Amino acid sequence: MSKDSGVNFDQDIFAALITKHDLQRELCDQLEKEKDNDKRKAIYEELKLELQAHAAAEERHLYIPVMQHDEGLDLSRHAITEHHEMDEMMETLDDGRISQDTWDTTCADLIHKVRHHLQEEENEFFKEARKILDDDLQQRLGALYQVEHDEFEKTHADD
Repeated sequence: MSKDSGVNFDQDIFAALITKHDLQRELCDQLEKEKDNDKRKAIYEELKLELQAHAAAEERHLYIPVMQHDEGLDLSRHAITEHHEMDEMMETLDDGRISQDTWDTTCADLIHKVRHHLQEEENEFFKEARKILDDDLQQRLGALYQVEHDEFEKTHADD
């Protein structure tokens, strides 16, 4: 994972988000295939940081601009609800008192939720958001998203 990759100004908000979605899918695949519990926890920690950085930046630089339009309200609310559901699953996974079975089940649920959310976002939310946000704004939001995502990762990498 490159921490100092810089901002790709050629990426609009949707291209920037899909780049991170692909990373999230890859981490979910690794997590699902890995059998060693210590390695699984390490992959989970990487996925958790990515999901948190992504959600913080995405909510500010996509959901909020889309919510400023009536036709974007329900879309954004649904997506934010799914982010909260993932946060709750991660809180469970971070609770050191749960059994390995509970951890495994919750982890599988999180992977399923992440995949569902990404597919729904790319197939439905993005299509509507492209109609709502003009091209210039899409371009500016892409850079803002990347900067905030990277800053979040830098400041939370050792949490």
